[in-house]
Amino acid sequence: MPTPSKAAGIRESFLRFFEERGHRRVKSSSLVPQNDPTLLFTNAGMNQFKDVFTGRETRDYKRAVSSQKCVRAGGKHNDLENVGFTARHHTFFEMLGNFSFGDYFKKEAIAWAWELVTRVLAMPADRLAVTVFRDDDEAEALWRSIGVRKERIFRLGEKDNFWAMGPTGPCGPCSEIHLYRLAGGNQAQIDEHAHRFFALDQAEQLGSDSWMELWNRRSTPVPASSASPPPSRTFPRTTTRTFSAR
Repeated sequence: MPTPSKAAGIRESFLRFFEERGHRRVKSSSLVPQNDPTLLFTNAGMNQFKDVFTGRETRDYKRAVSSQKCVRAGGKHNDLENVGFTARHHTFFEMLGNFSFGDYFKKEAIAWAWELVTRVLAMPADRLAVTVFRDDDEAEALWRSIGVRKERIFRLGEKDNFWAMGPTGPCGPCSEIHLYRLAGGNQAQIDEHAHRFFALDQAEQLGSDSWMELWNRRSTPVPASSASPPPSRTFPRTTTRTFSAR
């Protein structure tokens, strides 16, 4: 199968990839959420699965994949003020997502993310970097096990790599794949740029669009009594969601 180069081909490749791995293809829900007074617009692929994540609803599948139409023009996830100032922000976009409801977790999610990005979409691995939550030893070890070099793995804090919507509810560490967008550069030069951009937090000096997040894999334990990430906490069930960039 040729490498997809247009949006329709990327969308179909993503959906088919996860269908072949046991995921149910689920249609995009409405842009105006039904029976959810907490949202004015659908702003993420996980919205239609909120009750599944929190255990209030069960479905006849444990794995799902979708291409969700989203609007981010208000609330916590508000991209409106960034439109026109960066090359990566939009108010309306489709979010590609694969979801596991208490089935697989980090190991499979990380391996499949790397396989899809580097093999199906043919992104050059030597122009990619990965970030993980600062305390997530497991995630870093999994990225290393599939061939990501330690020079391209960076540990970041709550602001960048810990997901939560509020002081209570589902929350957990995430890790991301980023693409180096500048022209040229050998391995050593890109290593140095990545170190300055991620480890030294010099994104503004180097140009915030020089690296673009194209995948975010979230490990979301539920339920949680607090969104702050203490060093250890146990939960009765776990879920995973990952998605590609806008």
